[in-house]
Amino acid sequence: MPEQNCAVVLAGGEGKRMKWDRPKSLSPVLFKPMLQWVLDAVRRALIPEVCVVTGFQHEKLEEYLSQNDPGAVPVFQPERKGTGHAVMMAAGFLRSRAPRGNVLVLNGDAPFLDGATIQNALRCHCKEGNAVTVVSAVLDNPGGYGRIIRGASGGLKAIVEQKDASVREKTVKEVNSGAFWFRTEDLLEALPLIRNENSQGEYYLTDAVQILIGQGRRAGAYPAETPGVVLGANDCLQLHELNTVARKAVLSALMSAGVDIPCTDGVVIGPDVTVGRSCTILPGTILRGKTVIGDGCILGPGTVLEDCTVGGGAVLDSVRGKKCTIEPGRAVRPFTVLG
Repeated sequence: MPEQNCAVVLAGGEGKRMKWDRPKSLSPVLFKPMLQWVLDAVRRALIPEVCVVTGFQHEKLEEYLSQNDPGAVPVFQPERKGTGHAVMMAAGFLRSRAPRGNVLVLNGDAPFLDGATIQNALRCHCKEGNAVTVVSAVLDNPGGYGRIIRGASGGLKAIVEQKDASVREKTVKEVNSGAFWFRTEDLLEALPLIRNENSQGEYYLTDAVQILIGQGRRAGAYPAETPGVVLGANDCLQLHELNTVARKAVLSALMSAGVDIPCTDGVVIGPDVTVGRSCTILPGTILRGKTVIGDGCILGPGTVLEDCTVGGGAVLDSVRGKKCTIEPGRAVRPFTVLG
């Protein structure tokens, strides 16, 4: 089944409220672009074929992909006319990669959708024989999100946006994450039927969902185990919130695995860093990239490492290192710069 499936990542947004001169999806969460979080999740879900729809400053995205995920196929959306229009740009990719399989469509600026959720949603999609399955989440405060409206049988009846929702529909706490599994041939049939008869003059992917439901095709919603799958960022304040959520999750996982972090002040560790057991990480320590820390190390205070390998039992107090290897048991002199 995996060889018949593909993914389309929507990454054409400008992110005007970020007020940065780069595509929104390249904004970093724990030093790692949101787009890379998404691509990593797709790869962990064993989806071999990936298309990235670019738009604003597409050259920067294309350069990033060539250096970090050359297997991903960029497709340029010259005019940003909505999510449905973005997927239309990828129609050729869909016909050539998975015409009789399934396609995952997801946003390039929603970093917390994980590979396990993607796989579980696909299993649900295939088991139920759905034309489309929406990845949903249950929120205590669903304000601002499209609501998942289920029919009497439990299947998906509609996705209703906040502005269009009735008083009763607004009480629904299950919301649309913006990630969808489609049967590829059904999506390709629905795309030309989407209309842009709305105030924005845009083509919405959710209209493809409604078209398939209107044709009597099966539609479902898979609730993710964690609500974080819906989180994104439209400005630097929301980006800070994403960093806060990710930082807490990384530090909590490390401490649960036996890493001693007596005070988390100033400790920032990227999602791809590996830290061994019985390590101590002191305040002001920043670990980036694919840094690997062996067992029993003491890092900090004030140590900053990027893409380094540190042998077990090393002691690094106020050390800076980049792309270097530190031998096991070495006590590096404070304020040393390596690499």
